[in-house]
Amino acid sequence: MGDELIRLSHTAELPNWNYRGAGGGPNPLPSEKMSRQKSSAGRGPARGAAGGASSGPSQRMLRVGELVRHRLAELLARGDIHDDVLAGAVITIPEVRMSPDLKLATVYVMPLGGNDVAPVLAALRRNQKYIRGEVARALNLKFAPDVRFREDESFEEATRIDRLLDSERVRRDVKGEDDVQGDE
Repeated sequence: MGDELIRLSHTAELPNWNYRGAGGGPNPLPSEKMSRQKSSAGRGPARGAAGGASSGPSQRMLRVGELVRHRLAELLARGDIHDDVLAGAVITIPEVRMSPDLKLATVYVMPLGGNDVAPVLAALRRNQKYIRGEVARALNLKFAPDVRFREDESFEEATRIDRLLDSERVRRDVKGEDDVQGDE
């Protein structure tokens, strides 16, 4: 009878733990299922929220993209990539976009003057493995990003917008707005 009394008091003091396997020890979570909800106070929109997914690249993506861009520009300026096409061309790298997991770098390139884009892209793709290795050595990342080269079309888009702004229709609309504001 004394044994029962000790056993009852002993079990009453212990919390109800879930045990995982032999020798695994108690699981620190109580047996009741509790949902783990983190508070998002002061952390911005949650992932999957309407504004969170399409809010643009993260600060880390932008920083790593800039590091990749600087390393590529250094490789091209020094002539470390031994290719006749690349040696004879002055290449601009205006932007590098990183994927969210930092495993893919899309490099936008444009030769100076906008001429001979196809041979330059072909030469960069031929030397893609070497470039990836050099970028990996320069950056301290868990994975070396795969490098893809694309033609930069932002200069063409800027030229198109300039032509639209200089067109007669736009000048007439702007002049019409100035006349209306002057009458008031």
